[in-house]
Amino acid sequence: MSTQKILALLVIIFSVTALTAQEASENWYHLDAADGFNGISADKAYAELLKGKPSTEVVVAIIDSGIDIEHEDLKDNIWVNKDEIPNNGIDDDRNGYIDDVYGWNFIGGKDGKNVGPDTYEATRIYGNLKYKYENANPALLKGGDKEEYELYKEVKTVVEEAREKAMSNMAQIEGIEKTIMEGLSALKTIVGDGPLAEIEMDSFDLTEQPEAIGKRVLDQFLADSPDVSNMSEVITEIEGALAGDKVRFEDQLEYAYNPDFNSRLIVGDDYSDPYEIGYGNSDVEGPDALHGTHVGGIVGAVRNNGVGMDGVADNVKLMSLRAVPDGDERDKDVANAIRYAVDNGASIINMSFGKGYSTHKKVVDEAVRYAVKNDVLLVHAAGNSSLDTDVSNNFPNDQFIEKTGFFLFRWLKKPGQAKTWIEVGALNYKQGEDLAAPFSNYAKKNVDIFAPGMKIYATLPDDKYRYLQGTSMASPVVAGVAATLRSYFPTLTAVQVKEIILESGISHDIKVIKPGTKDEMVMFSDLSMTGKVANLYNAVKMAMMTKGKKKIKGNKA
Repeated sequence: MSTQKILALLVIIFSVTALTAQEASENWYHLDAADGFNGISADKAYAELLKGKPSTEVVVAIIDSGIDIEHEDLKDNIWVNKDEIPNNGIDDDRNGYIDDVYGWNFIGGKDGKNVGPDTYEATRIYGNLKYKYENANPALLKGGDKEEYELYKEVKTVVEEAREKAMSNMAQIEGIEKTIMEGLSALKTIVGDGPLAEIEMDSFDLTEQPEAIGKRVLDQFLADSPDVSNMSEVITEIEGALAGDKVRFEDQLEYAYNPDFNSRLIVGDDYSDPYEIGYGNSDVEGPDALHGTHVGGIVGAVRNNGVGMDGVADNVKLMSLRAVPDGDERDKDVANAIRYAVDNGASIINMSFGKGYSTHKKVVDEAVRYAVKNDVLLVHAAGNSSLDTDVSNNFPNDQFIEKTGFFLFRWLKKPGQAKTWIEVGALNYKQGEDLAAPFSNYAKKNVDIFAPGMKIYATLPDDKYRYLQGTSMASPVVAGVAATLRSYFPTLTAVQVKEIILESGISHDIKVIKPGTKDEMVMFSDLSMTGKVANLYNAVKMAMMTKGKKKIKGNKA
């Protein structure tokens, strides 16, 4: 049972009436306006424009939490390093990575252990500076130390407030757990533990607390999980969900906002060397591949096989690069993952992650420049904080910096940008004023385009499927569009593919609710640079016109 379902139970307990949301089909993001959804018109593109046409295989690197490479709907589309002999303990292709058959895990150790939970970047900065500045006299600080001290104060506030909030949430969950469990126990005492389908609830007087609360919780639970057979199963399921929420807040205290936690003891690398390579292991799934498996499925789950769902691209291989823990990714790992993808044949890299601070952006910039130089398209999720990233930091990004050093500040000069980078905001499955996903970051300059990102049905580990939402889902939709273009029109450069995706998107000249607000209205066109929504059908049409008529351009960083 998800956190969202628990929150729904809280709504019931406190007698708040919820609105019924417009429903979306499992494949809505493949559909067309004619079908009632602002999807990318993928099904229409394949049926009308691409049917019977030849294509070439395209490799898409998924830098993420890991992928279940044995998933029933993904295993036939997993990239294989044919130059590496599996499990022989030898770097057969001499690329610096031993047994990297399906990709590489940059957050694992040589002993096979893996990083699960990790800190946030703000926490790392706080921990790194705490012992230097916690007793400092700011009046005596000068130059770089003074600026560094300001950063210290900022992240100190972020971390300490987050820890206080986590402790408060823990206490709240414990109170909620007590209320729910007392209600369900009281209800079970009255109605018994027989098959729920055979219990006539109307025959019992359930108007008094706590059994009345138990009945309302049960009704909501059965709406989401109708196959549960008796009260004991209901209680077990909800207990597990609440325990999961408590673990999440415990993890925030123990890992995410704990400046003394150091996950690199697991990895065993020299973290002071941001250019080190070869660390990690070959476990491309890791301990929790939920996010990466979902992202990978959106790009390249096998199409038209009658199993699960269809990915956007139909002739694709997915390279799994594990670099994103349960916490913030590290610049060193991201840079190495980008370089690995480029060196091993990926023509598109999907990056469904991001953070508000960056300690080694120069290292990432160098890797991005390398990708641009080698004609690789980078697709990145804009983030889920309802922020304007023209004024709020979001890393990594396509803006290069000149300043070197460990810490980065907002005033740094930005001398250039990556020409093969697409920044993606999230589209809602609803239309009209709800078009923009309420959580999506946005920006007139720093977000390029929007794509479906709410209620996206895709693959999960162990041959499962589920709806998830976020710009993390919107980014692989665009990566899938790019992979389709590069597959059917292989002479197009990464720059041209980007131009086509942005120019062929569909405009929506309407006012929408600004993400992060309840009723502030803005023009949808003001939420991104193009003001458009990615559309595969239009992109393919434009690529057909571009082929052979437009000079192929090189890629310059």
